[in-house]
Amino acid sequence: MKKMDLETTQTEHKGLKGLFEKTLRRFKVATHLLTMLPVYGLACLILGASLIPGISLFRFLSDLVATQSSVIQNITYGIGIATGFFLYGTTLIFLAPLVNALFRAKLKPWRGPYHSAESLKWFIHNGLTYLARFTFLEFVTPSPLSLLFYRMMGMKIGDGTVINSTWISDPSLIELGNKVTIGGSVTIVAHYGQGGLLVIAPVKIEDGCTIGIKATIMGGATIGAGAKVLPHSVVLPKTVIPAGETWGGVPAQKIDSLRAHTGKSA
Repeated sequence: MKKMDLETTQTEHKGLKGLFEKTLRRFKVATHLLTMLPVYGLACLILGASLIPGISLFRFLSDLVATQSSVIQNITYGIGIATGFFLYGTTLIFLAPLVNALFRAKLKPWRGPYHSAESLKWFIHNGLTYLARFTFLEFVTPSPLSLLFYRMMGMKIGDGTVINSTWISDPSLIELGNKVTIGGSVTIVAHYGQGGLLVIAPVKIEDGCTIGIKATIMGGATIGAGAKVLPHSVVLPKTVIPAGETWGGVPAQKIDSLRAHTGKSA
């Protein structure tokens, strides 16, 4: 009896999900706006909650210097606002991953239309990541606090790894080995578009790799242990870079040791 009830529930769930996705694709603009409104509302709640410690500090300091001179008040207000900003950012770094876990927004490899229930989860996961990226994360990168944020969002990060970039999407599908160096402004995204479809695919960067400044690593790429990607290079989706090799260019290709060290052709 219980088995029949479970099967009925699962069938109903699939039916509702299918109906939602058909409606989403049939009325793209309207359903997209209706679907995004709760997401934006959630973002406002998260940002508002993260601001509470800073606002509390500011109000406390304001009351403390209420009878002081305007000079003392202005100095106190300035320090209070600046300190409140860092309290906000630190709170957000812990709150965003908590909401991500509550919504079970951890990603899994997937391929399908942009207007679907699965892509909505992808949107939420990255939206939470971007709340921290575009309002605070730059101020604590690279640092243990930024690494902690990415780990709490689901990224696997080995010992001794340095991430000197905030241009990271889909952290729950990114795996970095031990002693990996991610240079400044490197872009790592575990997704790409193909044939009008969204493809979500994991990125793996193994032990001892170095990714040069402003390089781009795209979904489905695997970079072997000790490999190097030169600055400004673009590693396309599904690319596999063998261990120990140096790659560069747009798109990235293998570069022999002579060119890598001297810049001359063989």
